Amino acid sequence: MEDPFDSERASLPRNMIENSMFEEESDVVDLAKDSAAFPALEPDEVVYEPRSSRLLVRGLGENDLDDEEEDYESSARLLGMSFMNRSSTHNPSSSPYNRQAPPRSCSCPSARMLVVGVFILVLVASMAMVLYFLPGCTFTKAGCGKANSSTPMEPSYPNSTNGELFPWNELRLPASVRPVNYDLSLTPNLTSMTFTGRTVINMTILHDTKHIVLHSSELIITKATFQVGEGKSVEVKVLEYKPWQQIAVSFPEDLKVGQVCVLTLDYAASLSHTYDGFYNSSYNDKTGAKRVLAATQFEPQAARKAFPCFDEPAFKATFLVRITREPGYITLSNMPQAKTTTLPSGLLEDEFEQTAVNMSTYLVAFIVANFTSITRNVSNTLVSVYSVPEKKEHTHYALDTASKLLHFYNTFFKINYPLRKLDLVAIPDFLAGAMENWGLITFRETSLLVGNQSSPLDKQLIANVVAHELAHQWFGNLVTMRWWNDLWLNEGFATYCQYMSLMTEFPQLDLAQVLPQQESVSDMMRTWTLQKGFPLVTVSRKGGHVTLTQEHFLLSADNTTHTSSLWHIPVTYVNDSCSSAPSCRQIFTLRNKTATLNVSDSVKWLKLNYMNTGFYIVHYGDEGWTTLIDALKTDINTLTAHDRASLIHNIFSLSRLGRVSFRQVLNLLDYATNETETAPLTEALSQLSSVYRLLDKRQEQTLVARMKAYIWGHFGQLMDSQDWGEEESVSRQELRSALLEMACSLGRQNCTDQATALYDQWTNSNQTKQIPGDLQRVVFSVAAQSDLGWLSLMEAYSSTTYDSEKRKILQALASTQDPQSIVWILSTGLEGGIIQTQELPLVISTMSDGFAGHLFVWDFVKENWDKIIEKFPVGSYPIQSIIKSTTSQFSTQTHLEEVQGFFSSLKERGSQMRSVQEALETIRLNQLWMDRNLPTLRIWL
Repeated sequence: MEDPFDSERASLPRNMIENSMFEEESDVVDLAKDSAAFPALEPDEVVYEPRSSRLLVRGLGENDLDDEEEDYESSARLLGMSFMNRSSTHNPSSSPYNRQAPPRSCSCPSARMLVVGVFILVLVASMAMVLYFLPGCTFTKAGCGKANSSTPMEPSYPNSTNGELFPWNELRLPASVRPVNYDLSLTPNLTSMTFTGRTVINMTILHDTKHIVLHSSELIITKATFQVGEGKSVEVKVLEYKPWQQIAVSFPEDLKVGQVCVLTLDYAASLSHTYDGFYNSSYNDKTGAKRVLAATQFEPQAARKAFPCFDEPAFKATFLVRITREPGYITLSNMPQAKTTTLPSGLLEDEFEQTAVNMSTYLVAFIVANFTSITRNVSNTLVSVYSVPEKKEHTHYALDTASKLLHFYNTFFKINYPLRKLDLVAIPDFLAGAMENWGLITFRETSLLVGNQSSPLDKQLIANVVAHELAHQWFGNLVTMRWWNDLWLNEGFATYCQYMSLMTEFPQLDLAQVLPQQESVSDMMRTWTLQKGFPLVTVSRKGGHVTLTQEHFLLSADNTTHTSSLWHIPVTYVNDSCSSAPSCRQIFTLRNKTATLNVSDSVKWLKLNYMNTGFYIVHYGDEGWTTLIDALKTDINTLTAHDRASLIHNIFSLSRLGRVSFRQVLNLLDYATNETETAPLTEALSQLSSVYRLLDKRQEQTLVARMKAYIWGHFGQLMDSQDWGEEESVSRQELRSALLEMACSLGRQNCTDQATALYDQWTNSNQTKQIPGDLQRVVFSVAAQSDLGWLSLMEAYSSTTYDSEKRKILQALASTQDPQSIVWILSTGLEGGIIQTQELPLVISTMSDGFAGHLFVWDFVKENWDKIIEKFPVGSYPIQSIIKSTTSQFSTQTHLEEVQGFFSSLKERGSQMRSVQEALETIRLNQLWMDRNLPTLRIWL
């Protein structure tokens, strides 16, 4: 699954920076845990770890307790709390009627009081023993039943929508039933934007039970029948418990283990307008006419919005899908189409083959649209790329990429892709970047379509997303997590395979990385998978003895855990005698809190984490940092470009943590006046840009001016020397884009003049003289700062068919500093139409970076929160992106209190989201950083 926000950064193959292209564990947890519909999905640890302290390792899962352990822990806590409450109640000092002893006298209990006390203790002990040995007692809401009762008391159940008791009281479904096969029939009406359906579920009884519980959300069940074995089908009543999106059917007698049953449910619903479930989408064709379609997005927990089902990843089954359509449309599903039948109404019913594999409900997919495709046969699999007809010419690169990667994965895994077809579909109105539905992968258009004239950077983005989603066909689809808290495993393997496959099949994309060589996999991975976060390794040295100490990397002392977090860390290192070649790399496994590494006394310095392949931050201490900085100033090539980038990343992270002063940060960056490589320069520019924006939002105008002068002084010559013509190297394009976007955003005259000239050539040639793809965003952004340029860009946005170009134009339009234009774009993006609602998070993110924009977007979000959560589900990626964008550059107590007050007032409409906690934590950290470093900045800038 792919995250659409900041997708331009996703092309950067940097291990040490969070790759925001792909979905994170916390995002999925937000969808389940933060929504009011899913309270307390899995209990979090008491200690909150901010997102910003998880930059290196994405989605490492917590060591969750299993069900029995949770029960024991809850019971123990409850028992302990009850005991403490009783103790405090009987504490004499808590009573207002205590008799105080006279001064200078001993307060001894009387004989009567002593006897009474002993009697009470004996009585309590006797009652406890009776209760302990009382057989068959079940403590329930109604109390304890009779000792000789053979029927246990009923536990407490919630009320259904009709007032009857709902027969289940847990968020997770019971394990008494296993679905074997779903027979789905759906009839969408793209005029009324509604659909009807019939779901026939064949199931097996695993444990004796009187009820069947499954999921349904926003579906109106019109009829339900149930059949056991070869018996007669009978109509049954369906109960619904909306808070947990569950429905249930109860029976007077137990269904027995081993019985085969069939539940048939007829229902009706509206097509969703929030990009999840079975939702409606639209686009304008080349004539300007509006076209509509319907598509699915089921991950996570949204399949229940399209059909009643056991909507948990562990409940795998086979699926047979039938979809009724009008003649002008096509339908797609996970499997190839088996047949088409003309119905008396004139509609067509497409039936698809039953799935050849058992699959989770979140991987089921179907589409009704007017799409066209190109196709190729690869290893006995029919690979197709679908798009709207107007963009068919943009599908060829995706087909070439998918074909190569499918062949690679088949060979590498030695397990062939199990289905006979693989469709990649570009959907005009799609919230996520992509979704790995088995056999029918859905994409946002900008994540799949690219023209022949597009830049290598644009193609690199497409290749990354396709490689990631294809890897999911094995990791996620073939092998699936039991529950959402292990989603990191899907994403971790898919991301690893993404880079590994592209490095092999597409070396021209310059995805240079050194893959780590992980010791004993089982020993090491246990420490990385059973605890969250990642370590900070501190280096201290006395002569030839180097001491390495590990601790949990946390950005705030408030979050320090009292438990020891230890990892098995394969620490790689080089020294001054041999530091740049792969053969120089040495390895030391740090397994304990502290360990000693012996080196020669002649070694001047050590650089840990060679080529930046390990998931840990390194702090070298004052002396260690000084020697490394001196080494770089003497010879920049003494370390590889990736090692120089990691030093920059580490020292900024440590500065945010408060372990190094910002003066030390600036000392390291002094070497960068001689830097020419992409990785360290883009890292330095990104970090300095963050500081610049924080100062700008604090209206520290003197420091803003000094920071601008500092950036120009260090990188201005390199900025001015950039060529504005076509560039073949992906790495050079990436660097050029970063340098020029920074230069023009800071108003460097040479940059703005060159950008204006390119834009004029583009408009005067009626857009036939192409702007290099990596320069489009900076050129468009400069043009958008004038009234005429903004208006002409708006016209171009409405007419262009190139998706990557269209998105860059939108970012430029959103970068305007004109208040009237800002308000118009925000309102238009929220309404949808000219600017699709799916792009609103991108608009808000872009605006938040500018000074004028950030003043508006926070007020806009507050005033329109209810409308926003109508468009995007609470806890979803867009909501998280919007919260992060609008608040991440606040750094004052006033803003902290304002943000806290607003989200607290939302209650079930968003107050419990994890992203809100992260936003507040980020503001506190920004505030702390400012308080700590503003004096230094005033002196050293």
